[in-house]
Amino acid sequence: MAQVKPEWWPVDKVIVAYFLFNTVLIVIWFPVIAGAAWLLAAHVLALAAAVGFRSNFAFHCWYPLPYVSACYKEMAILIPPIRGRDYDAWASAVDRALWGTDPTLWMVGKPNALLTEFLQIAYSLFVPAVLIVAYLLWRQRKFAEFRYYAFLIALGFLASYLGYLAVPVRGPRFWLHDLPPLHGLWLTRSLQDTLDRLESAHYDCFPSGHTELTMLACWGSRLVSRKWFYLFLGYTPCIIFATVYLRYHYTIDVLAGAALALVLIWAAPYAYAAAGKRGH
Repeated sequence: MAQVKPEWWPVDKVIVAYFLFNTVLIVIWFPVIAGAAWLLAAHVLALAAAVGFRSNFAFHCWYPLPYVSACYKEMAILIPPIRGRDYDAWASAVDRALWGTDPTLWMVGKPNALLTEFLQIAYSLFVPAVLIVAYLLWRQRKFAEFRYYAFLIALGFLASYLGYLAVPVRGPRFWLHDLPPLHGLWLTRSLQDTLDRLESAHYDCFPSGHTELTMLACWGSRLVSRKWFYLFLGYTPCIIFATVYLRYHYTIDVLAGAALALVLIWAAPYAYAAAGKRGH
């Protein structure tokens, strides 16, 4: 395997900048954040590891995965004390203004168990779908493309987390909690329960990360092969529709996620080139 100098890659700069931003937030709101001291200690250790182990090529390539995941979990701790409210009423009102009703209500009287099962599986495959592109680039030894994709996806995730902080929204399944439950066939209930355990404490709807990151993964899949790009062209609309059908997102979340993805697809090459300059 080719040896790469332990230099600062663009993805490193994005992650370190985000960690420093969150560190400032923790310091400012220290008295009201549960376990603030432990969070600060974790930030210091994480930054030290990111700096100290960059000479290990495998670590340098893959450490963004646990770091970005940890940042997602941290948002559940930071948002309630820092923001102190949610914007579900606003998001629901925007949807009603756009469509004349909550789009989720369109589907209440027309449940389809087979469709629900299919869409729940598609929605639950979000993280594997994003990661499969990275894995395939790694396996093909396209390390330059891998590093760009890692930068794009890390930037996409972290940008969405800032959106969660700016506009905390929990989603229609909590706001419209009186709706009858959606029933699938075999896996729907267990997948719903698993996602509720992982995400129920989060304010992670605006923008829709599922929409944004799947669009970015679709764009990135071009780096793997035409076949994978066509597969993602089929998968991406399914997961976008699933976000609303399954009551995880308002349509305004989806529109914001799609807009953010398009902005990043356009801006990321310039940001990557700027962040990759030597001497800083």
